[in-house]
Amino acid sequence: MPIYFDHNATTPLDPRVLEAMQPYLTGPYGNPSSVHRYGRAARDAVEAARLQVAALAGAEPKEVVWTSGGTESNNLALKGATEVASPSRILYGATEHPAVLETAEALAARGWGVETIAIDRQGLIDWPAFEAQLARAPLRIAAVMVANNETGVLQDVPRATALVHARGALLLADAVQAAGKVPLDFAASGADLMSLSAHKLYGPKGIGALLLKAEVELAPLHHGGGQERGLRGGTENVAAIVGFGVAAELAAQELEARAAALLALRGRLLAGLHALPGVTVFGEAAPRLPNTVQFALRGWEGEALLMALDRKGIAVSSGSACSSGKGEPSHVLLGMGLPRDVAYGAIRVSLGKDNSAAEIDRFLAVLNELRQAAQAA
Repeated sequence: MPIYFDHNATTPLDPRVLEAMQPYLTGPYGNPSSVHRYGRAARDAVEAARLQVAALAGAEPKEVVWTSGGTESNNLALKGATEVASPSRILYGATEHPAVLETAEALAARGWGVETIAIDRQGLIDWPAFEAQLARAPLRIAAVMVANNETGVLQDVPRATALVHARGALLLADAVQAAGKVPLDFAASGADLMSLSAHKLYGPKGIGALLLKAEVELAPLHHGGGQERGLRGGTENVAAIVGFGVAAELAAQELEARAAALLALRGRLLAGLHALPGVTVFGEAAPRLPNTVQFALRGWEGEALLMALDRKGIAVSSGSACSSGKGEPSHVLLGMGLPRDVAYGAIRVSLGKDNSAAEIDRFLAVLNELRQAAQAA
């Protein structure tokens, strides 16, 4: 049977989510902005989902703005925050997702000073360097991932927020990979903005959210009918929003059980990897997501190992799905100060709620077979 170990790229749609979405694909078809009963039914569904997503993330429903996913959320946060201010500086972690990196670089072309936040060998923020960096010149916004999509490393967002706020700037927390895997509390984090995406937690693709404090001023990316507090004009995708809401509610209800099961599987995987010669696990000493292991096997280039595993029916990743296939080593590992030849060998295993111990054992057996075959060749 095929084995899917690439849940950080995307997750399968939970059948319970599909069931909740189904009526809104064929039934209550009103526009949520319409005032008749059909429109009111659609609006009620949208607002119920807003409550569900807010509850998962520790936010107020009024702080939830629907988007098409994490990429749009990060774009809206960074471009929206800079559009209403004079150019100064943007800071982002050296291991951030391309949705943040590329947006920041686009803003550099508009006159903004863009700098990366130094990361140590475990993937954590270099705090003395960050504090020194914050002390120089004005700052508009800093972006810090809650959880890295490749290594799974968790950052101390409240600490980063406190330092950034002391400079009078905003903090964007990219929680796309964290939501549904670890507890989130938007209020307690102190962050001004937080990005989420449904398809990372067994919801539909093409729907996400940006959480933002009421006092944060943003310019919209999309102008239109004034939906979503005037920040995203356009008729809402009701079925997808409903799916996001149900996926968020299920994730909140099942968070502890899912995390415990994933931690057990991750422990089994790590024990097996450490029993193999030539394996290096990245970010292992840092706090990490319960489902993520990124490693390298000596003598293998990551893309080659990925394809060899794929031929055996096992799906993994050599890094972010949004940047794979470019022929370049992981910018995350390079940002952690690892050599290019080591970064080229990276493989990411990201487990899901339906994976099993038998699948872990099968993966380890296949990995050992490939290692032995390469040595014999």
